[in-house]
Amino acid sequence: MTILSVLLLCLFVFHRHLPNRAWNLGSLVETFLPWFGLAIIPLLVWAALKRNVVTIVVAILPGLVWAYMYGPLLPDKSEGPGDFRVLSHNVEDINPNPEETARHVRDANADVVALVEITSEAMPTYRDVLAEQYPYTADYGTVALWSKYPISVSEPVDIGIDWTRAFRATVQVEGIDVSIYVAHLLSVRLMPDEGFTIDQRNRTAQMLGDAIEADAYDRVILMGDLNGTMQDKTLAPITYQMRSAHASAGRGFGFTWPSSFPVARIDQILYRGLEATDAQVLSQTGSDHLPVQADFNL
Repeated sequence: MTILSVLLLCLFVFHRHLPNRAWNLGSLVETFLPWFGLAIIPLLVWAALKRNVVTIVVAILPGLVWAYMYGPLLPDKSEGPGDFRVLSHNVEDINPNPEETARHVRDANADVVALVEITSEAMPTYRDVLAEQYPYTADYGTVALWSKYPISVSEPVDIGIDWTRAFRATVQVEGIDVSIYVAHLLSVRLMPDEGFTIDQRNRTAQMLGDAIEADAYDRVILMGDLNGTMQDKTLAPITYQMRSAHASAGRGFGFTWPSSFPVARIDQILYRGLEATDAQVLSQTGSDHLPVQADFNL
């Protein structure tokens, strides 16, 4: 058990050094890293029963590191509504009732809405339901943006795959330009020959990160299903330059997937040049993901 405590401690401290070459091990572990904290409980019980000082200390250390990593997420950091509110949601490509999902999104009454994984068959439904409340829109492939504020320009962002899964738009929020990115990045695959390769996933994150880094606007928001958590090393080109709205102004872990029993936060709202005042995970909409929203001050 002492060895297990040491291994758990090493996992928390050195998780970024886990390689992805075999079964995407590094990213997979980092996606579910908070849950490894559950192993601390039996280790502490075992150490207490042993009544050995060294054993107790070794068992406590992983708990201290876990608390350092995730403790700041637990308290409520919300400061209330901000100048404007954004919402991001993966609406699921095999969603049996897109109209119901669209109504949930509309009723949340955010100022700017980003949706991903919209099929061509479902797109007219989302347009019809959201049109009256959101007069400004932009969509590319399976990703789209609806806004109460004017969208002055929009353009696809090349992330190195054959169809568009990311774009940027300039939204004029109360007369101030905010650069908003909508993205649906590639998912973690257990087998290297199943679906997207490790290199493809790395490349999409790097190319999106490069585009955001080169963005000349002071205020930038990224919304979408990044298929990875803030700890995922593959997303480092993005996360090193942006903050998580949930980490800044939310409460708890904010898990979003799967909606029936969320175990990971892979749907993100990231930002720079703004102040996040509130962040929440909303209730089920019929999709296999939960929607996320955040408030910002300009």
